[in-house]
Amino acid sequence: MNRDISSLTKINIGCGNDIREDYVNLDSAALTGVDVVCDITQFPWNLASDKFTLVEMINVLEHLPDTIKTMEEIWRILAPGGKAVIRVPYWNSLDWATDPTHVKRFSQFSMNYFDPTTKQGIERPYYSTARFHIAEVAYWLPLAPARGKYWVRVTHPFPKRFLGFLARYFCNIIWILEFELVAIKNN
Repeated sequence: MNRDISSLTKINIGCGNDIREDYVNLDSAALTGVDVVCDITQFPWNLASDKFTLVEMINVLEHLPDTIKTMEEIWRILAPGGKAVIRVPYWNSLDWATDPTHVKRFSQFSMNYFDPTTKQGIERPYYSTARFHIAEVAYWLPLAPARGKYWVRVTHPFPKRFLGFLARYFCNIIWILEFELVAIKNN
């Protein structure tokens, strides 16, 4: 049974079996509860521009071949000031290395190219037309590696600096990155 999703302003992209009641649930597979079936490797997506106040993409971006175009589509469908929450495995975590369908790696600096206030965003504004303010970058650390039951979400700058330094030299310090991005649009 199809439900009316026309008034929903939140979207769960690549939802899989994580079906959310107050979201448009989008996936490439026609699973139970999926509202929109869409191949998000094909652009543009069949979604309205400037519609969504929240885009969530949890453990999806690392599977996609074109990060730049995907981020541009996320920016396009977000309303001005809309928020994107994107969660990906850290570049040297066991999570990233284990899944043979992962095609892209991410560090805590990967989204800087989309933020016009960061060093990378200032030096290379030609990489993309999508512009976001990075509101937060959180690190997820496992307390029981390979069990996935106990996680610590770190957002404070001091431990993040220390953990980021360690993660350059040792694997499995940071397992997951979570980016909270706010769409910058001059309408």
